[in-house]
Amino acid sequence: MTATDATTLLHTMPLCEALGMRAPVARPDEVVVELDHAPGLCTVGGVLHGGVVMALADSAGGACAWLNLPPGAETTTVESKTNFLGAVRSGTVTATARPLHVGSSTIVVETTVADAAGRPVAKVTQTQLVVRPRGGA
Repeated sequence: MTATDATTLLHTMPLCEALGMRAPVARPDEVVVELDHAPGLCTVGGVLHGGVVMALADSAGGACAWLNLPPGAETTTVESKTNFLGAVRSGTVTATARPLHVGSSTIVVETTVADAAGRPVAKVTQTQLVVRPRGGA
């Protein structure tokens, strides 16, 4: 997938566009999504809101699952577990998603979210449902 295709993939998720996410890497084996720290995305003390961190990870994981789907299928998150390990107070935060399991009914993705210095701030494991088109009428 080219950078243009990765950007197009994020544009299919309006929240990504609204938050200003970018996807410099988008392959079936790895998706990287970035977001710049901004005051409007923070909680007390200028810390990036946990919901924003989770949205970043979910977007990267969802994109990773989408890149591993069979033709015609769609995906949706059915379970997500986040462990917060630190706070983001400035710079660019990066979510790197990799598939742990690609099956016929589910895809499990592990995403590490890191701050600008490369320190992990969250670890997310999510299960994506593989939604296949229903048969004819």
